[in-house]
Amino acid sequence: MRHSLRRAVFLSALLSTQTLSVAIAEPQDSPAEQNARALWHENIAIGYQALATSAQALSDTATLYCDAPSEHTRQSLESQWREAFSNWQAVRFVDFGPIELDSRAWQLQFWPDPKNLVGTKARQLLSADAPINRQRVTDSGVAAEGFPMLEYLLFDAPFNQTEQALPGDRSCALLKTTATVVKDNATDLSADWQALAEHYQATDSYTATTVRSAMTALDILVQKRLGEPMGLGSSQRRLVYAGDAWRSGQSLAAAEASLLGLQRYFLPGLIRELEYADQRGIANDLTDQFQATLARFDALPDDLASVLEDDQRYARLQNLYISMQQLEQTLTLQAAVALGIRQGFNSSDGD
Repeated sequence: MRHSLRRAVFLSALLSTQTLSVAIAEPQDSPAEQNARALWHENIAIGYQALATSAQALSDTATLYCDAPSEHTRQSLESQWREAFSNWQAVRFVDFGPIELDSRAWQLQFWPDPKNLVGTKARQLLSADAPINRQRVTDSGVAAEGFPMLEYLLFDAPFNQTEQALPGDRSCALLKTTATVVKDNATDLSADWQALAEHYQATDSYTATTVRSAMTALDILVQKRLGEPMGLGSSQRRLVYAGDAWRSGQSLAAAEASLLGLQRYFLPGLIRELEYADQRGIANDLTDQFQATLARFDALPDDLASVLEDDQRYARLQNLYISMQQLEQTLTLQAAVALGIRQGFNSSDGD
């Protein structure tokens, strides 16, 4: 499963590279090719296009399943959700630019959700008499619009034992409508990022902004997405529900996809910046740490529940946590400092 996830993420990125080649290609001797922001913009564009492509496939597969429900179409739908969700995780570190418009990040993934608002919204929509359409879903707020709502419909165990479960008429209406909203948001996000190219590459402050976004993403990954479920936060208890994607058993798979996204879409531009600053040693350290940290995922399953319940697996998770902490420290205390960048206010943190 672990290696198939990596193949899914990078295959999507490869296909997206082909579709983007006309839009982002520049002459090899172009000055922009020597600029880290040009590389960041190009790589993030690849990630966003991978998200848009897989979100389109998810929407199509949802329609196919509801039109012809079967074990095969259900498995295809669940697999397509995992691929699109992984592609979202890979670009989740970008917290500036078009993703800020209309709270798009929250629309794609409402998290954290300590009060189970996603489940509440799903039950309200499914139990009401009014038809389920786009207006009803968007009026219900961001908890009803993104990947977690689709995850609830597909993977929530108690819900799937009820009469409202898929492929019921109302649950299928909610599934298809939400999948369409996700697809449209991903498509618009990709197009808007492309439109930002000239401004992004010409604006010096975006260098610090991009580095800070990666710093924030790593901090959230360490403290919130791993630390809280591990019992290292305020609760002092191991809580699988504190992680994201726990219903689908994809909490660790999602964390790996986020780290892979940072490695693929962020690290190359950062290395270029560090080389300009004559900090090749730090660049090499980061490259090695990314690779070593990603390798630790291979000893763990995709889900958190089985890890938190098993002390031997939990010890491996602790090693991963320490490795991520060290990576975060190298980025924040060495790379960013060498580039004269300080961590700013974390606007992505809802606390």
